Parts: sequence; structure tokens; C-alpha cells
Amino acid sequence: MRHKRASGILLHPTSLPGRFGIGDIGPAAWAFVDFLTETGQHWWQMLPLGPTGAGNSPYQSHSSFAGNPLLISPEEMVNDGFLDQQELPDVPPIDNPDHRVDFHAVAVLKESLLRRAFSKFHPDRDHKYQEFVTNEAEWLDDFSLYMALKHAHNGQAWWDWEPALRMRQAEALAVARRKFEDEVRYHKFVQYLFARQWHALRTLCRSRNIELIGDLPIYVAEDSADVWSRPDLFHLDENGRATLVAGVPPDLFSPEHGQRWGNPIYNWDAHKAEGYKWWASRLKASINHVDLVRLDHFRGFEAYWEVPATSPTAAIGQWVEGPGADFLESMRNQLGSLPLVAEDLGVITDKVEKLRDDFGLPGMRILQFGFGPGGDGGHLPHNHVHHCVVYTGTHDNDTSVGWFYQSPPSMIQSQEQIHEERAYTRRYIGSHDEAIHWAFNRLAMKSVADTAILPLQDILGLGSSARMNIPGEADGHWGWRFEFSQITHEVRAHLADLTYVYQRWNGQIPNHLHRW
Repeated sequence: MRHKRASGILLHPTSLPGRFGIGDIGPAAWAFVDFLTETGQHWWQMLPLGPTGAGNSPYQSHSSFAGNPLLISPEEMVNDGFLDQQELPDVPPIDNPDHRVDFHAVAVLKESLLRRAFSKFHPDRDHKYQEFVTNEAEWLDDFSLYMALKHAHNGQAWWDWEPALRMRQAEALAVARRKFEDEVRYHKFVQYLFARQWHALRTLCRSRNIELIGDLPIYVAEDSADVWSRPDLFHLDENGRATLVAGVPPDLFSPEHGQRWGNPIYNWDAHKAEGYKWWASRLKASINHVDLVRLDHFRGFEAYWEVPATSPTAAIGQWVEGPGADFLESMRNQLGSLPLVAEDLGVITDKVEKLRDDFGLPGMRILQFGFGPGGDGGHLPHNHVHHCVVYTGTHDNDTSVGWFYQSPPSMIQSQEQIHEERAYTRRYIGSHDEAIHWAFNRLAMKSVADTAILPLQDILGLGSSARMNIPGEADGHWGWRFEFSQITHEVRAHLADLTYVYQRWNGQIPNHLHRW
């Protein structure tokens, strides 16, 4: 499916400003939509929206279906009547120089506000709540019980619970639902608030003709409601532990050990036997939140890297054939269409490209990869195709400024090679005067690719300290935030001009942008 020529910004909501220590889907998100509108953007791309687990990674969530409670806006809770204004704490502005998220402190604060709101909530008086819990029961019942049990077990992973609960014996589950009824109801209430606020934000976006791009990780976290509720769909032992885990072999990000993600591998035979029903439900849930879904690690559907759970690295493993066309055909039949972007990065074979193209999915092009080690020419603008999405970089890349000026030599690159690479980059750009981040933004915008997505860090010209993630490193990431003061008049004007000049403008063109 082709998309009209347009552009947008990659920014996870946690990176928004706000007085509660983390970005959320309240006033700052609405103000960001104003910024997108003013500069002619059509797309807002985000990372996965689920509740995060260990390491605060959006790609390690407790559920494929639930929303992250940390994204719920206290201000909107007041506006919707769930809290009184005086119940909001007078939180001082973040005083650390990088404005980074303190996830633990934020979780404590947000939970205290959510529980206060829940203590006053009367579910029998709110028909929208009743409608929500009925419509979402397929996943919400198991997720809420999982979270209640996790709370009762002081955060322990589900495989460390009593055997009867771990193995989901019907009598034990019935007893738990009665015993922890109030806690189960609390988690349903939290998901209801998330759904209300998300619906309001998406309604605003639709009124501005702004579409949302979500992100669906191919794998789920081992400690999740997904695995606990459907252990038959994964390769687990009798104690509920994964026997095979996901990852990728040694690559540019991790040339010695590869990346051992640790997620349990799917039992694809079991998925196929039930017509991939679980996957269809998962995709439907994502599409209910966004307009287009970036399907993470697309190559894993053609063939995936399988690592024994006993192996400490991903260097030991094997490629195993994935569900391929059978899976995508089933998804198309059950969903009616495939509003997907294939994250076709990494070790890409002709078979992966054929699978992508046979189902008409746009792939991705990353400018940094075109100039990077070994320089994959397919990522350079002169080799782009219309039916793709071009990025200067993704959440896993350094910023453009960081990549060009600050990235240290890698294990596979000498300082001399990096110098030659940067010199070639300048020759390709054709200008030594334009700031490197704007030069990269320009390359993306002028590409023939239907869609151009710029990380906000590259629009602001920030260095490596603003990087969102470093693949292979478990801790200390995902916390970057910005302030609206950084989006100066000059930044807005420059972005608007590039969007207009390269004919990606969304909506009515302002009078001050003149046609040539």
C-alpha cells in the first residue's frame, strides 16, 4: 500500500516535557501536535506503548495489549473529573541538566495519583468503563490478574509464583480473582484511563490530518501476561522458563557477541494450528491505537536467529525458518489489510525482500547506514525507492550530530576509516557550510521515498547525550527528554521550509510559504 508523499517526526511520548518527571499523553502531547501542524508534518511515530518492565525498555513490556500507566496524564485526570486540582503535587521542575526520566521516582508518583483516583471511582456509575472492560475482556482479564498477582508477590516474575498459579490451575485462578478482586479492578481502571486519554489525543490528531505510526516488537517479554496466559504458544520448559530465546548474530551493533535479547521464541506450529488468532488479536489492538504499525524485526518472519537459553551470548545459535507468507496471508485475511511498515534492517536476504514485496509492505532506509561501516549503498538517497520510509536514524542509532562528530571508533573501524567515511559524507552532501543535522534532514526530505521520518533529536541538532538507546546495553537508556524552548522559531521555520520545498506539506500551506 503506497502512502502520499509526506513527512513526520519520531518521538516517544516519554520524551515530551511536563511537570511530573516524564512525558505523557496530556497537555505537552497536545502542544506537540500543534508543532506538527505548524510545520506541515503528517506523521507522528512512536515506540511501543505498553507497560515497561526491567530496564524501562518499551521493547520489554508486561503486555502486548495494555497501555503504559506512566503515559497517563495527571492534568487530564483532573480535566476528566478523576482527581481534584489540589490533589496534584507541586512538583518542582526537573533540575538535572539532561532532563532525563527517573523512572523509579516517576512510577511512585504516578501510582500514588492513580490509586487516589481509583479510591474515589465508582465503576457502576460509569457506563464507558463498563463498556471498556466488556470489549477488552479478551486480554484485560488475564492482564489485570497477572498484575495483581505480581503486586501480591512483590514484583516476582510469574515463574517464581506458587506452582498452581504458575501453571494456571483453574481453581487457583478463581481463588486469586476473589482474593485480589480490588487490585484486579484497579488495573482495569488504569487501562481505562489510558484508553480514554489516548482516544482524546488520537481524535485531536485526526482533526489535524496527522496519522500515528506505532511500533510492534516481534517478540514479547518472558515476564509478561502474554507468556503467562498462553505458555503453549512459546518454547518453555515445565517450570515456565524459555528453552530457546531470541536475538541476532554478531552484527555492526555488537560485532563480537551478537545481541541476546532473551525473549522466548514462538512455537509457530502452535500459532498456525489455531490460525494465528493470538497474533491477529495483537495486531488489531495495535491498529486500534495507531494508523500504521512498524513491524519490528520483520526478517524474523522469514527466518529468525534461535539461541539456546543456556548460552550467555547470541554468538551461538542458528537460523530457523519463520512462518513467512502463510502468516502474512492469514493476517491480511483476518484484518482486511496490512497497514504495516517492515523493519527490514540487519541481515537481509533475497527471501526477506521477496516476502516484504509480495505483500506490498514499505521497507526502511537509514541514512547513517549508507555512510557507515561497509556503507550499504541501498540506504543512500540516490538508491531509494518510492515505496519506503527514510530515516536519518532510528531510536537505536546515535543522533546525526553524535554519529558525525562524537561516535568513538568501533571494533571494526579504525580512526582513519572513520575520517574517510566522514569526508565521503561531506562530499556526498555537497556542502561544508550546512550544519550536519540539517544536511541529513535535507537528504531525507528530498529523497524519493514516500515517507520521511526525522527523529526530533536531529531536528534540534543534539549530540550523543540525547541518544535514546544503545543496542546490547541493558540499562541507562530510554530516558531522554526535551523542552519546548529548544524548538526555537528558527528550528520551526527551517523544518517548515524543508517540508514545503520538498513537497511533503500536510494540509493548507501558510501564506508565508510562497510557491516558486
